Amino acid sequence: MRYGLARVISKLGIASRSEAARWIEAGRVSVDGRIARDPERATALEGERITLDGAELQVQQRVYLALNKPRGLVTSAADEQGRATIYTLLEGASLPWLAPVGRLDKASEGLLLMTNHSMWAEAISSPASGLDKTYHVQIDRLPDAALLAALRAGIEDRGERLALMSVRELRRGSRHAWLEVVLDEGRNRQIRRVLAAFDIGVLRLVRVAIGPLQLGTLAKGAWRLLERDDVARINDRIWPNRN
Repeated sequence: MRYGLARVISKLGIASRSEAARWIEAGRVSVDGRIARDPERATALEGERITLDGAELQVQQRVYLALNKPRGLVTSAADEQGRATIYTLLEGASLPWLAPVGRLDKASEGLLLMTNHSMWAEAISSPASGLDKTYHVQIDRLPDAALLAALRAGIEDRGERLALMSVRELRRGSRHAWLEVVLDEGRNRQIRRVLAAFDIGVLRLVRVAIGPLQLGTLAKGAWRLLERDDVARINDRIWPNRN
């Protein structure tokens, strides 16, 4: 299998595609002894010798991490507007380069996976993964059964069909309620777009589970390395016929 050179470096778990592209364009990367300056150069993931500043690049040890993302951080390595990113939470941790698995927007909170195993990340993010994502959402009204049914039915928005796999009320106060929402796909700002179609304001949106992996008691802003059993349970879902 051949990919663009920057993508191959990313798949090795060494850097993001954008960072790898900068290295390539600066003339720091060679393939089989020849400097390559095109980030899209077709390159074999195996069988070609890739070096950075003369040092051969090899597959890094796989790292899988769960993070409890706080509201207000951007899910990216760098932000053009200079906003704080999730990587501020990993500073000084002596971790290899890790990429987020999917996204949580700036205003959203909760469980975010990170890894340097790009194929694992792609499998989890794929709609075919079979991994449901569970969210707790605080809204600015008290829903009735008809509204919950309408939310489950979904909407058409900008040419996309947006539906919520399941919606149920968790608890309510005098003016606000918490819903549990489960998605079996992950379209951009899907929950917020569906709720906005019914003029429902989102006060908080917290992802609490990805497939079998629960956020649990992980403190806000904290992270933990996934245990081998955690990774195995996810692998059983995204690659059921691997063995």
